[in-house]
Amino acid sequence: MTTPLGEVLDGRRTAEFHKAARALLKEPLLLARGPHADAHRLVRQHAAELRDWFDRNTGWSLRVDAEAARLRRTPGTLADPTHPAREASRAGAPFSRRRYVLLCLALAALERGEAQIALGRLAEQVVLDAADPRLAAAGVEFTLERRDERLDLAAVVRLLLRYGVLRRVAGDEDAYVSGAGDVLYDVERRVLAGLLAARHGPSLITADGFEERLAALTAESALDSDELRFRAIRQTLTRRLLDDPVLYYDELTDDELAYLTRQRPFLTARITELTGLVAEVRAEGIAMVDPLDDLTDVRMPEQGTHGHVTLLLAEHLAAADGEVSRGELERRVRELAAEHGGYWSKSAKQPGAEGELVAQALAKLTALGLATRTPGGVAPLPALARYAVGETVVVEPVDRTSRKTPRNAQRKAPQP
Repeated sequence: MTTPLGEVLDGRRTAEFHKAARALLKEPLLLARGPHADAHRLVRQHAAELRDWFDRNTGWSLRVDAEAARLRRTPGTLADPTHPAREASRAGAPFSRRRYVLLCLALAALERGEAQIALGRLAEQVVLDAADPRLAAAGVEFTLERRDERLDLAAVVRLLLRYGVLRRVAGDEDAYVSGAGDVLYDVERRVLAGLLAARHGPSLITADGFEERLAALTAESALDSDELRFRAIRQTLTRRLLDDPVLYYDELTDDELAYLTRQRPFLTARITELTGLVAEVRAEGIAMVDPLDDLTDVRMPEQGTHGHVTLLLAEHLAAADGEVSRGELERRVRELAAEHGGYWSKSAKQPGAEGELVAQALAKLTALGLATRTPGGVAPLPALARYAVGETVVVEPVDRTSRKTPRNAQRKAPQP
């Protein structure tokens, strides 16, 4: 029995709509050229539906033209530090405070500049702007005379290259860092103009403190009716369900929890309609689970030594009765090295390596909403229970160096 053509076309259109939405959630800035050209084409094809969905359900605006698609995302939680910008390199090191400041100064210089700019010239503009007494008072200082400062500027430029704000014409950033040459770029002014996602211009903000300024940048219009307040709550909850690995009920305000209790089926169904994500509802909260496992920047479990250590520490934390100190976790890693070291990379078995292994594991566990940092160390969160010892399935973290597979790495099967 053949499937009617109309159903086939509807199914194909739904799949394309999901693919376009997921592409925007992974990369909110998609260029018509380069590696995201196909995704840009799909977004442009479904632009009207996508624009309406995001505006209605999240308050995010979507601009699509022949050159780029830009979803102006603002996170549901402004204070989350677990998903920083990262170097556009294999190492993917997170941006430091200095790099974020450099990024803002570089964008300001590019906004005032011409259609082409050399990296040396951009550096001069950044140094001039960094001389602002207010930056000095905040403890921020740049001369770009030191190699580490030039490395930071090169990391900022490479991020802008990945975003499509800059296009390299000639030269190489490594040559600039070593003092052996310069780099010339084209400035894509339309992409640059659409980069800022704030609701209000930064120059219009008069608040002093960081948190106050951040709140003012993203503040909604006056919510002077029940309808507007309910809409704002709906949009905040939808953002968090899309952005956060787990939405815990105890993190919500009373009004948000009351709204979610009444409207949970509607909210989760709308997200499934957009993305294909599936709601996993537990006593402590909700997670939107991705059957395709590609709509995330942090994965667990994953292969390699660091993935194996993270999984084993997750099991240890899940069995803990409350807070665990950093020192205890490092002692546990030393014990694990004696037990599993034959499968780990050589560097992970060196004396003192446990500090870095614990740091990387905690970065992943906190980013996934499985643990939270405390003054005394770290505490498990409810979702970590799925990694406790219990009903088990075998996980085989393959070390990329040795290709050996430890057979005794286990995790708990999800419990209803």
